Amino acid sequence: MHLDKIPISADPARTAENDYSARESWRMLGIMAEFVEATERLASIRPAVSIFGSARTSPDHAYYMLTEEIARKLSDSGFSVISGGGPGIMEAANKGAYFGKSPSIGLNIQLPHEQSGNPYQDISQTFKHFFARKVMFVKFAAAYVVMPGGFGTLDELSEALTLIQTGKIPRIPIILVGASFWSGLIEWFKATLTEEGMIAAEDIDLMQIIDSPQEVVDAIFNHYEKRGFMPSLAEREIQLSL
Repeated sequence: MHLDKIPISADPARTAENDYSARESWRMLGIMAEFVEATERLASIRPAVSIFGSARTSPDHAYYMLTEEIARKLSDSGFSVISGGGPGIMEAANKGAYFGKSPSIGLNIQLPHEQSGNPYQDISQTFKHFFARKVMFVKFAAAYVVMPGGFGTLDELSEALTLIQTGKIPRIPIILVGASFWSGLIEWFKATLTEEGMIAAEDIDLMQIIDSPQEVVDAIFNHYEKRGFMPSLAEREIQLSL
């Protein structure tokens, strides 16, 4: 029998490719389901603040305790607190909010290592896909509080800055907590990105560095003093293109 006479179903490579294509198509439905389920579960949590930071920070670390205090103050001030749902800074954010007056939300991600859900979550939503999870961090956030962290934290910070810079989301407060940790990065932004024309000088003003927990809360309230926390209809329309 010649190779071109072999039935398609008997060709292992073609069969594997067909199986993969079918799985990829069904995966699209799974992604849609993640968006729908998360949107429905989180619809009532506004106003909310997303807090980011390292998963590797221990409970006895100063960053952990600072995050817990910030989250508690935000929660007692009427903000739901959203974190990644895992250990470290994420746990501290959930813990502070959990013992406060407003909901503690964990947006967990399935990972082969490092991520396990913390017990301080009033609402817990688990994602398979990073991009679906990232949309939810932005979609429901009235502000970003960015604690010291690694690549994931920098990824979330860059994502928020890009979305605001390009007009995909309204301007929200982006607060970097810890001058000693973040000042070097901001100076590099100014000395390199701004000087070489990669960003505009005013883009630096999208961020502010704050050390005091109460000043974090005050900065968010000051931003919304004249307009209220809920996005306008026009802003909601913009967010549909996230």
